[in-house]
Amino acid sequence: MSLQTHFIPFLIVFLLSFPSYYSLPGISEASSYDASAGRVYPWYPSTIQGRNFGSKIMSSKMGRSLAAVKTFNVNDYGAKGVGSDATEAFNNAWKAACSSSQGSVLVVPKNKNYLLKPITFEGPCKSSIILQIYGTLQASTDRSAYSKDLTRWLVFENVQNLVVEGGGTINGNGKIWWENSCKVNDDLSCKDAPTALIFYNCKNLVVKNLKIQNSQKMHVSFEKCVGVEVSGLTITTPADSPNTDGIHVTGTQNIQISSSVIGTGDDCISIVSGSQKVQATGITCGPGHGISIGSLGDGNSEAHVSDVTVNVATLTGTTNGVRIKTWQGGSGSASNIKFQNNEMHDVKNPIIIDQKYCDQDKPCKSQPGGSSAKCVVPEYKGTSSSSEAIQIVCSEKFPCKGIVLQGIDLRGGGGKAAKAECNNAKITEKGNVSPSCT
Repeated sequence: MSLQTHFIPFLIVFLLSFPSYYSLPGISEASSYDASAGRVYPWYPSTIQGRNFGSKIMSSKMGRSLAAVKTFNVNDYGAKGVGSDATEAFNNAWKAACSSSQGSVLVVPKNKNYLLKPITFEGPCKSSIILQIYGTLQASTDRSAYSKDLTRWLVFENVQNLVVEGGGTINGNGKIWWENSCKVNDDLSCKDAPTALIFYNCKNLVVKNLKIQNSQKMHVSFEKCVGVEVSGLTITTPADSPNTDGIHVTGTQNIQISSSVIGTGDDCISIVSGSQKVQATGITCGPGHGISIGSLGDGNSEAHVSDVTVNVATLTGTTNGVRIKTWQGGSGSASNIKFQNNEMHDVKNPIIIDQKYCDQDKPCKSQPGGSSAKCVVPEYKGTSSSSEAIQIVCSEKFPCKGIVLQGIDLRGGGGKAAKAECNNAKITEKGNVSPSCT
């Protein structure tokens, strides 16, 4: 007997308190930065404790106290910090830090501006590395510099025990790419554009306290990573910049995103196939398209996402609030998805499950497929900028089941009553639910 799976858009289990999938450590640094000398004094990281990722305990090599740490400065490798090309200097500095058997600190000095062409910081490295970005990294605006691979600018690949921090700025200089996008100019053919910052196949990763702006396409992408902490990011780009997702998560497990402010031309956070145990807490989103699971199932593909919690997010002026979007014809599952304690302010579609997602010029062909759903949505409040605050649009052939709406208080502009559109879905309502699907 063949067993066919279909998308399960669990729109969301809102809980007043939620379990932490894992506890990610901080690094206690006895260090200080000397801006005039552009260096970091030696420090001694405290033990980074084992991590509880659901049922797994992961211990990090970074947990070892280091008797000495070697410091590397990009200026010592020829970088000038005056806006000239520093790609070779950064590459050489990274190779030196990565090959050190001691714990390494790689410093990008404050009040300096470094122009970088596409570059890959490749591992594995011999020891842990802390990259401290105090200055500004600027992307080359010469599109021919990306001729080898249009999809990447800054890439960290196959690196374990890495911290990227410092309060500096990563600027993708994306305007030239937006102007040449088919989503902006219909007369242009559609071509790819670089993601500003990619972490690929990295383990035990911390990314914190950075400003990332004006990406060519997506700002930050975590791809096939395990054990990630992201916090204190400020991600900004104009609302009309195409495909500029703030944080993209794909094929990644055990990632915590917290205390970040994201305003973009696309999803503030997008979570796609292969991702498990994703937590997003204390996110401020807007402008943008909201926080999304998917899209899933493009081209009749199979996709799976599970154990996602979005907690205490504030979304303002976004196209969508929290959303699960799947293409017709796909298969797979989106399971144990929890959107809880979130607030919407003038959001067009505060709660949306869309099993008929279509993002192409031509109308999408109607196909069998879609999702069944088990969803609980409690304690959800705010305002919608449209008349429909809840949209649950499910497949005729594979309707959504087991949806529970509880304690919902969503109103239209000016305090007017909002509406709910709920098609092909079995929904139970508990307590006060406004607007109601029944």
